[in-house]
Amino acid sequence: MANKMTCLDYCQYLLVTQINYTLTNFADHSSKFSHDKINRFLKGEKITPRLIWDNVESQLVLNESGYLIFDDTVLDKNYSFNVELVRRQAARMRHRLRSRLGKQSFPRGNAKRVIKGIGVVTCIYVNPMIDQFWLIDYRIYEPDNDGKTKLEHPQDMLLGAVHHKQIPFQGILMDTWYATKNVMLLIESLNKHYYCPLKNNRQVDESAGFNAYQRVDSLDWNDEELKQGKIIKIKGFPKEHKVKLFRVEVSSRGHALSGLPTSVSCPYRTDYVVTNDLTQVSTKATHKACGFRWRIEQLHREGKQLTGWEKCQCRKVRIQRNHIGCALLVWVRLKNLALVSNSNVYQLKNSLLDNYLIQQLKNPSLKMILA
Repeated sequence: MANKMTCLDYCQYLLVTQINYTLTNFADHSSKFSHDKINRFLKGEKITPRLIWDNVESQLVLNESGYLIFDDTVLDKNYSFNVELVRRQAARMRHRLRSRLGKQSFPRGNAKRVIKGIGVVTCIYVNPMIDQFWLIDYRIYEPDNDGKTKLEHPQDMLLGAVHHKQIPFQGILMDTWYATKNVMLLIESLNKHYYCPLKNNRQVDESAGFNAYQRVDSLDWNDEELKQGKIIKIKGFPKEHKVKLFRVEVSSRGHALSGLPTSVSCPYRTDYVVTNDLTQVSTKATHKACGFRWRIEQLHREGKQLTGWEKCQCRKVRIQRNHIGCALLVWVRLKNLALVSNSNVYQLKNSLLDNYLIQQLKNPSLKMILA
């Protein structure tokens, strides 16, 4: 059929459009596809996470020292009242701090507020030897359809990475949200390590059962423990289950690991990081490993700003799911192009306007006149 629309056509639109990501805008600027044709395509197509893996598998630079990182984000639909996937859910909000560089957003803490949106859980693979990362899987939070929680989706993706994708990696990096018994014990059953911060009020015991459990932020630390960590038991875990706890002071240097400028002055905060790697004896090494976790925040930020990830206004579940899948495919393409060209995704996207500006300065469509 002539002018049959494909996933490639829709992804191409998301890749090049700058501000408006609606189907109407696509149709208004397309010589081949009407709004109805685009809408029918998105209703009838089925974009799945498998497509992400099909497109990224050949790009991966694998290493036994790699990490898998899980996290969730909420696509803001606070003003969308009829989108079927939208539900009220907690979204982590990044504190705003003032510095001598002015107002900037920093990934500090896990302050939350409830917003209306679509929950997406993502999984990336990080090669720490070359400091590169790739999106390898994602899940859309839709408990009314599949009955799964945001804690079950990472477990599914982890099992898929180990048994089906067979990706070599040494450990998992995750947020406090995923530091649950089921998730941590699953990782251990796969003979993998994890590094994850605990909430300050998490109950732990360092006395081998002689004293009562206490909040993790109330523990005493001597100089040796500050450098090498201490063995603890987390309340609710099996009796003989021990983990290594590190007290990590995060400053502007720590934020530099997440891609933020070292020149920015940030207050210190303390993270209490646990790992099942009992041979780990360095707080500094733990700090470095945890620094890679912010790469997944980079994915979420870039996806929302450059691919229209949360901009689809359509109501139907299938259209929303397909749009989200295509937006992530676009991010995968942008990331690969940036790596090949030794650039970054923002430069690539913004460079599309360069030729337009050059042309308009030479032969403006709107000509300025003065009286």
